[in-house]
Amino acid sequence: MGPLREALALPIGFDTDVNAAVLGEARWGAAQNLETVVYVTIGTGIGGGALIGGQLAHGLVHPEMGHLLVPREPDDLAFAGACPFHGARCWEGLAAGPALERRWGKPAESLPNDHPAWDLEARYIASALTSLVLVLSPERVILGGGVMQMSALFPLIHEHLTRSLAGYVQAEALLDGMSRYVVPPLLGTQSGIAGALALAERAALGAA
Repeated sequence: MGPLREALALPIGFDTDVNAAVLGEARWGAAQNLETVVYVTIGTGIGGGALIGGQLAHGLVHPEMGHLLVPREPDDLAFAGACPFHGARCWEGLAAGPALERRWGKPAESLPNDHPAWDLEARYIASALTSLVLVLSPERVILGGGVMQMSALFPLIHEHLTRSLAGYVQAEALLDGMSRYVVPPLLGTQSGIAGALALAERAALGAA
């Protein structure tokens, strides 16, 4: 960021697209007034951003939620996966758009609502979300991206995540109903753009 800041003589905010998305949703969308939130986009890949205690999560590089290792579903053991690094061992290799197309032989958007692909997809999403819920303890989980445009997915994810958590996490957010806990982005496809504005706002206020 140094050369850009020097050339423009302006404060600059810089982060990943998914961190920008979670920040946008926290500022103006589905996570307003919440301090710990996870945003996951499921499309050509799987990526996640997290706001923890009001701060965007960073680290050694940046969180790679899409490459969480998830257990194979018993009815999917023959699938070779679509991740060049982990094959069929990681979430992205099993459940991103390219994995859906490779497994079923056609693009995800062409699969009907009653296709068995969606229950399998929901099981993989719920499996990974179980780890994120238990490790990060988010107050809300937001799921965006092209794959999540399939209307059949959210109810299936709610069902499988409820079963996977098995009543272990006793929190008001979950008792209010899984459909209010795992939600689509309120800002739709504009979460990242809104987050970029929020990053700029933070940078400007930090420089003031």
